[in-house]
Amino acid sequence: MNDRELEMRLAEINAREPEEPTEEDLAAIRAAEAEPGEYIPLEDFKREMEGYNGRISLRIPRSLHKKLKESAAVEGVSLNQYVLYKLAK
Repeated sequence: MNDRELEMRLAEINAREPEEPTEEDLAAIRAAEAEPGEYIPLEDFKREMEGYNGRISLRIPRSLHKKLKESAAVEGVSLNQYVLYKLAK
């Protein structure tokens, strides 16, 4: 991705309506906003993150898998990066 493409992508992202924060986002915000000397106990944060591993397993048609993999190769990125890009659009 060149600088121009990156600038266009960032402009596209910044033009979106804000999303509602998830519980994970809220925990991270609380941790970042904690006053010096205050903290969010690690166990509380870990408990809030239970059930989230950052992975999603999908079954898709082979033809779609082939098309996505070929498109990722054209863009010079991994299939994972390409699918994340497409989902973020």
